[in-house]
Order: sequence, then C-alpha cells, then structure tokens
Amino acid sequence: MAQKIVQEGKYAQDGVNIDVGDALSREAAKMCRSTYDVSPFVEVQDFSQGNFRGPRGYRLKNLPKGCWETGSADGTGTKTMLFAAGGSLISSSSGLIAMTAMDITRYGGLPIGLFNILDVSSLGNDLQSESYLMFKDAIEGLGRLALAHQYVVFDGEIAELGVGVGSDNPNAKAKFNWGGVMMGVYHAEKMILGNTLKPGQVIIVFKDCFRDNGISSARKAIFMKYGTNWFDNPDAFLDIQACATPSAQYDRMFNYAHGWFNGPSFMPLVPIHLIVHLSGGAFKSKLGEDMLAPQGLSAVLPDLFEPPEIMQKCKDWRGMSDAEAYTTWNGGQGALSVVDEEYVDLMLQFAQGYGVEAKVAGTIEKEKKNGSRVAIKSKFPGGGWVYY
Repeated sequence: MAQKIVQEGKYAQDGVNIDVGDALSREAAKMCRSTYDVSPFVEVQDFSQGNFRGPRGYRLKNLPKGCWETGSADGTGTKTMLFAAGGSLISSSSGLIAMTAMDITRYGGLPIGLFNILDVSSLGNDLQSESYLMFKDAIEGLGRLALAHQYVVFDGEIAELGVGVGSDNPNAKAKFNWGGVMMGVYHAEKMILGNTLKPGQVIIVFKDCFRDNGISSARKAIFMKYGTNWFDNPDAFLDIQACATPSAQYDRMFNYAHGWFNGPSFMPLVPIHLIVHLSGGAFKSKLGEDMLAPQGLSAVLPDLFEPPEIMQKCKDWRGMSDAEAYTTWNGGQGALSVVDEEYVDLMLQFAQGYGVEAKVAGTIEKEKKNGSRVAIKSKFPGGGWVYY
C-alpha cells in the first residue's frame, strides 16, 4: 500500500507539507553523509547525533601550505524546466556542479565541496507522488555525481515556495530552482590568470552540448517550433531531452593536469596558460575582451567542434545568425584551454582518461590588423568566419 502522509493544519493547507519536506530532507542528509569521506582534502565532523538536522563541521587537509579558501555561487538557471519536461531530474545537478566548480577551476583553483539550496513549488502530497519521486531522484543524482568526482556535499536546504517558483508549464510536476556555493582553495603559485599567453600557443576545446547558459533562448526556440504548450507536445519530447543533456564535468581533469592531486609537490603535469569556461558570450567576453585584448593578442579558431544537432535546430528555429549563436551558446564546446605545443598530446590524453572528448581548435596569435580578437570558423551548416 502506498505510504500516505495526511496533511493537517493550516500550513499544509497553504501549500507546505512539513512531513513530505522532512522525508526528502532525510534523503538529502543521507546523501550528504555518503560523501563525507570521498575527498582526500576534507575531514568532516558530524555532531548531529544521527539526526538529519544538526551541526556539522569540516576542516581541510593534505593541501600545500599557503592555500586561500574561496567559494563560488551559481545555479542551474531555467534548464530546470527542460529536465522537468523531459521527465527525469536524475542529471539535473550536473549544471549545479559544473557552473560552481568551473568558476574556481578556471583560475587554477581546486573545488572541494558544495552547499546547495533547492527551492521548489511543491514536493507533492505524499511519498508516492510524482513530484516527490522526481525530487528524490534529483538528490540521488547529486550524490552520484559528488561521489564520482570526489566532492563533499556539506549541507543544503529544501524549501517549498508555492507560487514563488514558476515554470513555462503551469502543471509541471517539478517546478524548481537549484543553486549553491562550491567551496575550494587557491594558491598564489598555482593561479591561472592568462598572463603567460603568447603567440604560437595551442588552443584545445572540450566537447559539450548546452550547459546552463542561454537556455532562455533554447526554450524560446522550442516554443517557436512546437507552440505555447511545447512541454506537453509529444513531437517535442526528444528535442526537449536533447536540450536537457547533462553538462559535461571538466574540473577534475583540469585539477589533475594542474597538479592538485600530485602531492606532495603539487607541481602541474601540464602547464596551462588559460582556462575559459564557455558559458554564454564567452568567446567574445571571457576570451577576447578579458584575456586577449589587454595583451594585444588574438585567437584564431578554425576547427571547433560541430554544434550538436539540437543546437543547430534551436539556432534555425530562433532565427539566429552564426555570430548570435556563438554569443548565446558555446557552439558545442563547454571549455577551452591554452597550452604550449609540446604539452598538447598529454592534455588530450588526460581528457580521454576522464571521458572528455577534446581536440586542437586553433592558436594564439598576434593582434590582427583589423582589430579582431577572436576569429571563429563557424561550424554551423554553411557557416563562414565570425569575428569578435
């Protein structure tokens, strides 16, 4: 017989089911505890005496002297609607990890563990409701990802906010926002700031589909193709699932190559001159304006990955130019790095070892006479050169 939780009291009538919330919080606490021993850099002390609520603390270990602690806050954005429309939340935490961790990794730091907040419209009325089971899968998926990549999930919060959380689909079984703060460390001698760039260095790109940026435009494209109720249109289902492809995880690949797991010396295995997280507008802003322009340099990228089919479809449905598409999305690569030519093969080997598809896409060059900072040979069908 399905377990039924009877809502009693005015708070339940007003949309907050304390019993269901406590049940999911217990699942989340169990997931957190499963990660407490996964990192070689963290010691966790649980003072909760077995309660799913209660105090917990941590301290860092096995790190080089002189580390500075840091944190990076971000979230999954509106990609949550695509996961919900696709029918499964098991991979919905991929962007939460990717977006927070990469903001530490890209500067040469080491992401270590996550604090997160899951805001939902409703968890459902009982433990067999579709809403509750979907969010239980989301928590399980976060635990799997954390264990696979050696992140501690320190703590979190789950809140039912009713109309405070919305969706394109008013009847969606899972309306939610998921954000968090990734804790990590920097070291003054291990920073990657792009200040060692020079002509002749090689640009490597790392394959991905949509990450958690530019999803508002992807959703608008699906709307333009399939109509107002795209989330209920069976013809749209496969395209929705394709848009909700989990974000690729690059951090441990970069962390390993950068020497964080190479104790006690912690010397880099590959000297990396630059890492760019290719979120929305990154070719123009993070690469061109932030890194290349101040140093009088350009990047020429004739051989990016081809955009995934769903990204090509969304570009066409939305009526975007190639330049708009590369400004809004990543064009099929979620990150790039710059290394010296003699380290290219080794970086590609590390990527392969972490299950990440990578390739040489171009080079760093002197500033072009026409003033362009980034030149991209578009890989969208029939594309020419795009200049930023």
